[in-house]
Amino acid sequence: MSDSKLAGQFFDAAIGLLERVRDEEAGSIAAAGAAIAETVAAGGRLFAFGAGHSSLAAQDVVYRAGGLALMNLLAVPGTVGVDVMPATLGSALERVDGLASAVLDSSPARAGDLLVIISLSGRNALPVEMAQNARALGLTVVGVTSVAYTTGTKSRHVSGGFLRDHCDIVLDSKIAIGDAELRTEGVEAPFAPASTVVTSALMQAMMATAAEELVARGIEPPLLRSGNVDGGHEWNGRVMREYGDRVFYRH
Repeated sequence: MSDSKLAGQFFDAAIGLLERVRDEEAGSIAAAGAAIAETVAAGGRLFAFGAGHSSLAAQDVVYRAGGLALMNLLAVPGTVGVDVMPATLGSALERVDGLASAVLDSSPARAGDLLVIISLSGRNALPVEMAQNARALGLTVVGVTSVAYTTGTKSRHVSGGFLRDHCDIVLDSKIAIGDAELRTEGVEAPFAPASTVVTSALMQAMMATAAEELVARGIEPPLLRSGNVDGGHEWNGRVMREYGDRVFYRH
């Protein structure tokens, strides 16, 4: 069986995007990592939010080996991936005004905390309102989005703004509108999205920078180890005991 031409094209596209965000977003990644480290050092808590497939990159930094134990998922029921039926309901909930306010008001998030909001398009009411309200509450807001959508689509929020307009720090994933890297003869729709690969890489680069910043401050980063290596559970138990009041997914 010969190698897939399209598979190779997808890898090339993904690698190209990763190289772009590495080179063009270095300053924003550094700023986001520093903000996370500052929040940790000051006793604040960390949260990540994403709706639909953007939630995958948020989940990727919560309760995982090699990740900061303090990163919590800010979950909005019905919008975390395909956790509702019909799946189209999740997309509809992203356009509901007031939902983000209700979630934030009932969450443990407070002034001095940091929230990473992931939204590829950044155009729906939920991420825009989440950013607006979080900043009003005194949180630092980091947005991970595709800036291309701000010039090629219209906002669905009453303000007419996008996620990027309401963040302290913005990381641009460089993903093209439509999130599909490949086209080929005989296939009408574009396919092979790369947003999950690139956005997750941005998140991990941000977290790596935060760990580096914490070390520079003389603080051991509260990292989790794999439970599948010897001593992992014991290590994680110590971290959870030390930082338990800032970890909300354990209760």
